[in-house]
Amino acid sequence: MEILAFGVQSDEKPLIEKAFAGHHDVRCLDVFLNEDTAPIAAGYEIISTSVNATLNNRVLQTLAAGGTQMIAQRSTGFNNIDLEVAERLGLTVSRVSYYSPYSVAEFAWALVMAVNRRIVRASIRTRDFDFRLDGLMGRDMRGRTVGVLGTGKIGEAFTRIAHGFGMNLLGWDVAENPECVALGMKYVDKEQLFAEADLISLHVPLLPSTEHIVDAAALRTMKDDAILINSSRGGLVDTKALVAELREGRFTGVGLDVYEAEAGLFFLDKSLDVVEDDTLARLVTFPNVLVTSHQAYYTVDAVGQIIEATVKNVLDYQAGRRSENVLVPAVS
Repeated sequence: MEILAFGVQSDEKPLIEKAFAGHHDVRCLDVFLNEDTAPIAAGYEIISTSVNATLNNRVLQTLAAGGTQMIAQRSTGFNNIDLEVAERLGLTVSRVSYYSPYSVAEFAWALVMAVNRRIVRASIRTRDFDFRLDGLMGRDMRGRTVGVLGTGKIGEAFTRIAHGFGMNLLGWDVAENPECVALGMKYVDKEQLFAEADLISLHVPLLPSTEHIVDAAALRTMKDDAILINSSRGGLVDTKALVAELREGRFTGVGLDVYEAEAGLFFLDKSLDVVEDDTLARLVTFPNVLVTSHQAYYTVDAVGQIIEATVKNVLDYQAGRRSENVLVPAVS
């Protein structure tokens, strides 16, 4: 059987082909699954998608009509999939429930240090042989307060690094993580965390209850010199409200690896296109903002684990096995 994989990056292709070798042939496409590309999947029983795929009602209808029966998403998040429609159509849907939390946690800290110590600005200057220090002053992390929203595996890994810096630890989640408590984390409500933290990092999933968890009110509550980091999901932050606060000269730094309207933009080369997203265009002009292209997970370790789990999901589907990765089970 040949499996069709959408949204495969050039670095991923050899890893995917190697992982499926001996099991199935795999056809890797660099295009993302959406309403325009869904017809390509006609005749493929199993397809694999990336986190930026569009799996709405129309796409799922097209897939089902073309003979697709199983969708193996290569990500933990699945807010891009209409699971109710998939179930109604009898489509099996799986995801990757776990991969290296250190990949995202370490990248989040890379964003922290980049915006705090003005590393991008310094690099641009030195390329022009401008070695002045004006405007490059940062702050020590030791002794300052970090607020971690979401203390699951990634949030815990981020917290361990913060503990290594000697920071005061505040946390918020629906349930306390004993490992974080053991590190000295104090769990507080969101409002207190926003008000007291010098650094805020987001590690919660995107759900109806967490969408725009960092809204206009939360942003106004934050310290004027706070640092905000989002390496989870773009929809956690009300970007228009963030731009409004940045225009007032607030915040030491903002590091965003995700953006709420990133679909159709991230993972693609748009350098020669007219920028139609006015909010993103304004966001990247602020000197204290660093935007990266959803790459926090992108290490050989994490991607390797994601692909291995995807292969297992496909083999489980064919064998009639069900695991914690299955979002919509096969119709019996």
